Amino acid sequence: MGLHPLEFSECYLDSPGFREKIKAHEAELDKTNRFIKELYKDGKNLINATKQLGMAQRKFAQCLGEFQFEYIGDAKTDDERCIDESLQEFSSFLKNLEDQRELMMRNITETLMKPLEKFRKEQLGIARAERKKYEKETEKYYSSLEKLLNMSAKKKEPQLQEADIQVETMRQHFQEESLDYVCKLQEIQERKKFECVEPMLAFFQTVFTFYHQGFELAKDFDHYKRALQINIQNTRSRFEGTRSEVYELMKRIREAPQDYRQTSPISSEGYLYVQEKRPPPFGSSWVKRYCTFVKEQKILHMVTFDHRSGGKIGETESVTLKSCVRKTTDTLDRRFCLDLDITDRPGTVLTVQALSEDDHKFWMQAMGGKEPVSQPSISCHRISDQGLYRVVGVSSKVQKLLSLMIDEKSTEVDLSTCEDWDIKTITSALKLYLSPESRIQAIHCLVHKLPERNRQVLGLLMKHLANVAAHSKQNLMTVANLGVVFGPTLMRPQEETVAAIMDLKFQNIVVEILIEQHQKIFADAPESCPLSSAVPVLSAPTRQSKKLSRQNRPLAVYNPQSLDIQTVNEQAGPGPRLNCAVILSKAPVTSRKAKAVYPCEAEHDSELSFQVGAIFNAVTPSREPGWLEGELEGKRGLIPENYVEML
Repeated sequence: MGLHPLEFSECYLDSPGFREKIKAHEAELDKTNRFIKELYKDGKNLINATKQLGMAQRKFAQCLGEFQFEYIGDAKTDDERCIDESLQEFSSFLKNLEDQRELMMRNITETLMKPLEKFRKEQLGIARAERKKYEKETEKYYSSLEKLLNMSAKKKEPQLQEADIQVETMRQHFQEESLDYVCKLQEIQERKKFECVEPMLAFFQTVFTFYHQGFELAKDFDHYKRALQINIQNTRSRFEGTRSEVYELMKRIREAPQDYRQTSPISSEGYLYVQEKRPPPFGSSWVKRYCTFVKEQKILHMVTFDHRSGGKIGETESVTLKSCVRKTTDTLDRRFCLDLDITDRPGTVLTVQALSEDDHKFWMQAMGGKEPVSQPSISCHRISDQGLYRVVGVSSKVQKLLSLMIDEKSTEVDLSTCEDWDIKTITSALKLYLSPESRIQAIHCLVHKLPERNRQVLGLLMKHLANVAAHSKQNLMTVANLGVVFGPTLMRPQEETVAAIMDLKFQNIVVEILIEQHQKIFADAPESCPLSSAVPVLSAPTRQSKKLSRQNRPLAVYNPQSLDIQTVNEQAGPGPRLNCAVILSKAPVTSRKAKAVYPCEAEHDSELSFQVGAIFNAVTPSREPGWLEGELEGKRGLIPENYVEML
């Protein structure tokens, strides 16, 4: 049973039972007071803990927002760009969520904490004050009553009457106080039912509002989440394909490292030990330096670098080379040495030591030493340039070239001179031109430069692959997966390097566009092709050294006028690659005539030597990538594809 009601009539009797009822009411209010105090304390702790959580979440969001992934190469796929931006999206989501949480905590303070504390201080505080007053009046009344009853009956009548009047006055005052106190007790007992619970309801409404806001944020985030999951899956698939290619390349390099030494027509790099002579009697010392020899200017840059010193890079010293002579062991008891005659130090000979016999030959060849090793001719624009399409050019030059290329009023741009346009500027301008908005248009134009039969075969293949992708829910072969499979098959890298393997993702993207846009690309020829008038003819790269076999030569430069679907490289493995190549090679090849635009000296019995203007008959694509077969003066042989133009 709950509390007994306090009847006003009992205030006049003031029975022991009435007093027990009052004590029960007082005990209930004391319990309510303790409850509110404890709840207020816990609420403050909850608010402080939530603030700490909010600070930690914001710090976490800030950390996400400030980090940015670095990618290999100078361009990103759309998937990589979305993944890169995902951390900022996560950060923004968390910050938005914490804004809602902060608003919730402010509402909790206003709707729960303050009303409860106000009720405790005002209502329960008044009850405590009334209780003390009631107890004081009770003491005064009963003390006066006992004093009156103890008066002698022999007192004079006026004294007795006066005492009776005083006690009666106190009794009335006590009863009035009892009535007020009883009324206040019952009023507070009823008031607490809504003044305590109503703030609780407001608290939960605030909490539910916060979670609803989180639910709405999650709904808004769901579309982005699904798209990001696709980006992640595409990137993971490309990673799996790239990883196998990288491991295969690493295996081949491990088996024959010297065959894969990076070279450049512009410069040669590597470690050399440089002899530093000292005044007698100190003799000389040999210091390991990383050297870069710029061939055209014949400048040798030397940087002191010792791996044992924590990899600290020292100062760079540059000298101009006049000549290079092999150092014999008769004059110096060290192998693999070279004497360098320095132009800017007349009469000074700098002696350096290579790391091995092969390294010695490498530097002799690079510096034009007297060893009888033929040297490759140097051209400013070569398909074998190290970092081609990866190393970026100067931004101002790139923008200038791009403006000239797309301006219909400008004259033809001559890219054959290194002084005006270096290879990095040209490749960067080309990449910038092929922006996301013009990808489809550019590929559309390039496809329609293929021979008709080849284009038809490619169109049939893309139509078939689009049909395969349409059933991806059953066969799991999405457009992205088909791009991973057919990208390396249809678009071979020009050199086997890690950088080339990292660019496989862009080959996949081209194939994805061919599949997704096959109806537009293969239906009709494009109305206009910016590439056809904007892209000038590039000068041909120089030939590789005679010491390199054709298997080690780079693939042919892309030429829209003579583009044909490449057959599978002789080193390609079995499987879908061979099948695809066979399908594409079924298109008939018509022999044509070609005209030499660069002179060439044969480096092999199967090749033709010719001068500028030579006319070749019965020209057909060769099985060897980058080469054609043709007849000249009754002899048939191989012709570098980018040394001629088709007639």
